[in-house]
Order: sequence, then structure tokens, then C-alpha cells
Amino acid sequence: DKEIKIETHTESLSHTQIPKIALPKYSAWGDILKWSLQENVPGEFPYTSGLYPFKRQGEDPTRMFAGEGGPERTNRRFHYVSLGLPAKRLSTAFDSVTLYGNDPDHRPDIYGKIGNAGVSICCLDDAKKLYSGFDLAHPYTSVSMTINGPAPMLLGFFMNAAIDQQCEKYIKENGLEAQVEAKLKALYDDNGIKRPSYKGELPEGNDGLGLMLLGLTGDQVLPRETYQEIKINTLASVRGTVQADILKEDQAQNTCIFSTEYALRLMGDVQEYFIKEKVRNFYSVSISGYHIAEAGANPITQLAFTLANGFTYVEYYLSRGMDINKFGPNLSFFFSNGVDPEYAVIGRVARKIWSKALKHKYEANPRAQMLKYHIQTSGRSLHAQEIDFNDIRTTLQALYAIYDNCNSLHTNAYDEAITTPTEASVRRAMAIQLIINKELGLAKNENPIQGSFIIEELTDLVEEAVYAEFDRITERGGVLGAMETMYQRGQIQEESLYYETLKHNGDYPIIGVNTFLSSTGSPTVTPGEVIRATEEEKQNQIKTLETLHKAKETKAEEALEAIKKAAVQNENIFEVLMEATKVCSLGQITNAMFDVGGQYRRNM
Repeated sequence: DKEIKIETHTESLSHTQIPKIALPKYSAWGDILKWSLQENVPGEFPYTSGLYPFKRQGEDPTRMFAGEGGPERTNRRFHYVSLGLPAKRLSTAFDSVTLYGNDPDHRPDIYGKIGNAGVSICCLDDAKKLYSGFDLAHPYTSVSMTINGPAPMLLGFFMNAAIDQQCEKYIKENGLEAQVEAKLKALYDDNGIKRPSYKGELPEGNDGLGLMLLGLTGDQVLPRETYQEIKINTLASVRGTVQADILKEDQAQNTCIFSTEYALRLMGDVQEYFIKEKVRNFYSVSISGYHIAEAGANPITQLAFTLANGFTYVEYYLSRGMDINKFGPNLSFFFSNGVDPEYAVIGRVARKIWSKALKHKYEANPRAQMLKYHIQTSGRSLHAQEIDFNDIRTTLQALYAIYDNCNSLHTNAYDEAITTPTEASVRRAMAIQLIINKELGLAKNENPIQGSFIIEELTDLVEEAVYAEFDRITERGGVLGAMETMYQRGQIQEESLYYETLKHNGDYPIIGVNTFLSSTGSPTVTPGEVIRATEEEKQNQIKTLETLHKAKETKAEEALEAIKKAAVQNENIFEVLMEATKVCSLGQITNAMFDVGGQYRRNM
């Protein structure tokens, strides 16, 4: 075992030695035993107060969500929010065209949505441009992708972009640039096709890594053995998360595109591929409560539905013969945050319930017992009236999350109630958590809320309420059985209506919205800048697609047939997708899968 030495105290300006972990002052053995079983120190089962004894040095939990326009604009935003930070933790928002597995098009129902409220990504070259300048195989780089229905395709784009980055480094180290140029000339110039390129100037911090092989893949240049070695090493190194949570899509967010059965199969294929290829540092699913909460659920319902979905995935993966200790560490979670008291303990209760079930029911090892989760402050809590007050709400929510030892955190920008955030509003949002982490003295302690009477009481109350919700779901045949009668959707709608009723009649006070109004009545404040995709960006995305189809037409047809064959013959579809995403567009793959997996239809 490696020995790690770390300071156990921090020193304040008053020279007080502040312990990083505070211990209880119990003397009775019964109290100590109860505390050890229900609470324990950070890093020890049942992980109530945190997964690790100490926070990572040099890497804050900051993970900012971004996505707008084409891949170049979002790439610039990524470099803006990560400039100067030692760890590059990126979180990707996709436009609705991408979320539904479509390609950019002039169709009226698609064109207006290209690059709005998220980034437009339709092929491997888009992914290369999106993450250019970030070494995707570096241990301090981590990428999260909020995508569900077409998640396997976007994951294929990402993995191939990461592999080609490492191929590019090998090519430069061995002076093979002339071979790349010859391939590009033969494929594009000689056929009268314009080469793919990054539009505009590279932003500060972008060294161009990932752009040399635009229009090509590493296996077209390097010998097979060399390429395979680079691929194996890259897959073992990449860090990040793909959301891919199809159960919560049916329950809350609604970006389902395939039948639930087929979507679950794709999730299982991805996880089996991860086990086979030893992808240990990338999460194959982010089991999400955020969208459940944003749709209107209260914090207890959010937590109960999310954990129930998580246990459903565990049972499904086990039914496919996977080892809990192989796939357990590849599961992650994503929760919303708010100002309700239950949000102060949402992480504590989640870690406690998950670890006990994984240990006692599934006999998983400690690594698989750990529930790792991302928190995003509540978008639903942001209001268009008195939007400057939104930063205050976000600060309080961030404090809840950091005190509860979240593994990563996104703080919303104050203007998100009206527009995609500007650079200025994003900087303010980032400052919220940086000030908490760097300046707030109590945040330097690992368990600042542990031992509080109200925190312990809330933990017990929320845990009990979650188990009661589990019973109600079980009575309806489990998660999938409850979904058939739309139980989850019905409960979310009822809780949303209850909240809106209290908000509108004033029983639930919201400052600047239904109380403490200004002399002008706190009208909606329109920000000076509203972010939308430009015509040029939309046209560029359509042209990128046309170039891909011209250059890769024959290979794309073969790859699409291979996908259908793998689906029919019950082979691993993601293994085939890793090849198909090199030459096919997102829409091409989606339509091919419709032929064999069916389109989503909601039970009514």
C-alpha cells in the first residue's frame, strides 16, 4: 500500500489549529458504537459524512456546465471557465437536436433549435473541436456529458476523440505529419471536398491538441498494433461521466428516443464494454435526480426515485451476469439542490442507504459501496424577477452541497432564469463556490455539519421517508412496474402543483417574487445580453455534416449495417458503435437503431 502523508490541521489567521476532521466527545461505549454504525468518520463505512478522509489537494469540486452554439463556441467557454485551474472538469450541455439524436438540418422543426440551450454535436469531428486543447487522457481532466437517449453515440464520439488525441501526440513525437497530410489530400483535396477545420481563433489555453486528425482517425495513419496499444491505454486513462439514465428520462425529462427495453440494453452493452476494455475511471451512467426535482419533485421524492432507479440498474446488470465489483464503481449519481432543509442531508442519506445495501444485500467491496455524486444548484429556484437575488439563493445551496461533501458542484448563473449564461454571469457563479472553498474557514473542515442535533434528526427523518417510498414503489411492481402506471410522473406532477400553489398564494415566501417586492412591483428584468446560436453557427454545423457524408459515404453504409446486424444477433452494440462513430453522423446511427430497436412510445 502507498503511504500518503497529509496535514490533519489548518491554521487560521489567529494561529488556531483547526482540525480537518472533528471527532465526537462521547465516552459511553454504547454512544460510540451507535455513532460508528450510523455516522463514522469521513472515509469509513457507511460513509454518512463523506467518502474520503480528506478532500483532494489541488482539485476543487468545481464542475461548470456549458454548451451553446457550435463546438467552437463551447470550446472557448470551456477554456474560459477552466483557465488557470489545475484540474479541468468540464460538463457538457447539448442542444435539443442532439438530445433527440437528430442531425442539424434545414427542417423547420430542427433548424431553429441548432445550438440553442446547448452545443450542437453531430459527429466525431465536432467532438474533437469541442474538447480541443484539453488532454482527455490526463489524470486532471474530467468530462461530463448530459446526454441520455443517444448517450452511446456521444460516448463513442468522445472516446474516439480521446484516442485520436493520443494518436496525434504519437504522430508528432515520431515525425509522421507527412502521412497525415497525404491521407487528407487523398480523401479531401483530390475529391474536391473541403477539409474539416476549427472555425475562428483558438482561445487562450487551447494548444490545438485534437485538431490535427480532423477528418481522419488514428487507425487510418498508424499501424494496427500501434493504434490498438494507444486505444487500450487511452480507455484505461479517460475520466468522466456520461448521464445515460433512461429511467429518469421516462419519469421526468422526456428525451427518450428508443424503447425502454432497447435503451436498457444499450446501457448494459456500454457497461460490459467498460469491463472488457478495463475502463475504470469513467462512469457509464449518472443516475440522476436533478431532472426529477426540476420537474417538481420535493427532495425526498427526488432521492427515493433516484436511488430506486439505481438499484434497478444494479439488478439489471446482475441479470446480465456482470460482477457487482466490476460495474459498481462505474455508477455515479447527480442530485439537485435547493433551500429546503432536507437538501442539507441529501448526500448523507444517499451515501448511507447505498453503502448499506451494496454491502449487506449485494456483498460488494468497499469501492463499489461508495456513492459518488454531482450536485447542481436548483435552476427551478432561480426567478426572472429581481434576478440579482438569484446569486444569494445559489450561494446558500452551494454551502449545503460543500458542507455535505459533494464530489463535484455546478453553481448556476443568476441570469439562467432568462438566458444561456454570459461569461460575466458564469464568472460570478464560479466565484460563489471558489469563495466558499478558498475563503470560508469552516469549509476547510471535512465534516462541519456532523454532530449537529438538527442534522442528525433530519438524516433519520429523510432516511425513514425514503424507505417508505421504496415500499410504495415495491407495491407497484418495482420501478418498471410503477412506470407502467405512470406512478412517478403522477407524484412529480402533484408535488409540482403543490409548490406552485403555495408560491402563488404567498404561503411559501420567495423574496422579490411574492414578498419584499420593490416599489415597481419587482418586474422581470431582462439582461443586457441574451445568448442564442447565430445563423453562421447553424450553417457551419450543416456544412460539417455534408462534408462528413461526402467523405465517408461508403464506410458509413457498411458501419450502419454492422450496427443492425449486432442488434439482431444479440452482440455488443457499443463495440460496433465505437467503429461506426468514426464515419457516421448521430442522425444516421439513430435512424439505423430505430429499425432494430424501435422508437419510444409513452404508455398512456
